[in-house]
This record gives sequence, C-alpha cells and structure tokens, in this order.
Amino acid sequence: MWVNFNIDGVEHKADLNNPIDISIPLRSGVENPNVWYVHPPKIEAVELEDWVGAVSEGSSVNFNKISFNPHSHGTHTECVGHITERKISIQDCLKTYFFSAELITIAPKKIDGDLKITKDQLEEYDEELSLIEALVLRTNPNTDDKLSQQYNNTNWAYLTKEAALYLVEKDIKHLLIDLPSIDKERDNGKLEAHKAFWSYPDNTRKESTITELIYVPNKVVDGTYILNLQLASFVNDASPSKPVLYALNNL
Repeated sequence: MWVNFNIDGVEHKADLNNPIDISIPLRSGVENPNVWYVHPPKIEAVELEDWVGAVSEGSSVNFNKISFNPHSHGTHTECVGHITERKISIQDCLKTYFFSAELITIAPKKIDGDLKITKDQLEEYDEELSLIEALVLRTNPNTDDKLSQQYNNTNWAYLTKEAALYLVEKDIKHLLIDLPSIDKERDNGKLEAHKAFWSYPDNTRKESTITELIYVPNKVVDGTYILNLQLASFVNDASPSKPVLYALNNL
C-alpha cells in the first residue's frame, strides 16, 4: 500500500508494506535492556491454586502476567508528566501518530570525562531539522548490543542542555534516541535536557514527547522518513512504544 505525504510543500510517497521497526521488543529476563537499578522484566504464567496458565502445563491457553517498568525495560515514549508533580498521561499529550522525521547519526564527544551530544553537532543538520517534526538520533558506535545492554552504572552519553534548547528552537516536537535517557545517569536530579526540551516549567510543551531506548540498524541510512509513533494504551507518564519508519520517494 502506497500513501502520499506533503512535507513543506514537497510531495512524497511511502510504501506502508515496508516498515522499519526501530523499537526494542520486551523480553523476559536479562536478554532485555535494563536501566535504573530495577529487576529485569518478567513474563510468566499465572498460577492459581490448581491451575497454571500455560498450555505446556495442561492448560487450554497461555495466560501470562508481565512485570516491567516502561522507563527501564525497552523502547518507551514519555511526556512532560515524567517530571511534573501533577500527573499527566502520555495519552493526553500524544494525539496524532504520523510525523515527518529526520534520522541522523552522531558520535558523542568526550568532554570533561563524559560523552555528550552537543549543540554544534546538531547544528550541522540545521537545514534538515528546519523541515521536520521529529528527530531520530542514532549514536555511534552502533551495534546490536543495544538490544540487551545492561546500562546501570555505565555513565551513558547524553544531550547537553544547549543541544536540547536548540531542538526547541528548531521546533522539533518529538525526539527519539537510542540511549536510556537524554540526561546524564547521575545528575543529582537536575534533568537539564528533559526540562529544556519540554520548556518546563515556564512555557511547557505538553504536546512534545521523548522516546528512549530505540535501536536503528546500521543498514538504515540517514535521511528523511515518515514516522509512525505507536503507543500502548497506558495511562501513565510513559508507555511502551513502537516507533516505525517509512522511507520516502519523491513524486
């Protein structure tokens, strides 16, 4: 199935039969990514007094319970409710699900002992970022280790506050990244990049989202795509999500 899109006055078409899934599926146990010092996710059969919800145990159905944290265990999309005292659900913030998107690849810079994604690195894509709504940021090195990385106490790469403010300046509404957080692992609760991207608290961009722990294979080339940002229907500040890219062809 082909559909047509108009991006900044230019007509494009995309083949919906060729999706590029950039989410990390939730798996049980340590094969799954893990961050924020919580136990690995569990997917296991429900056990009642005389019944186990598994066909292999004689049940007519498989009936599993799932225990996980959306921020810790795979691809998730979060809203400003992640940092507000008042409860705000991602369901209240993300109301449409197709966006023009630019995929870029950046190797974070070593600065003061940390790996950082800086404003000047993003400025190299100034023209591209002027035309789209969502930024998909792939970091180098990029290996499939990201599908099961145990991130606790690794001091991962992160965005500087200035880089996040630059994305606001470019009116990027949705940021997707293959890191556990756009902020430093241990920053004493400052959350400078989160607050900057959401313009919180003075001019909060409630409609904007951050998607973390994606994985974009190396075979997917940098460029402009259509993004379909799919959510699970959780009433929470964050939800497991399935971002999908579609390559564009000019008409």
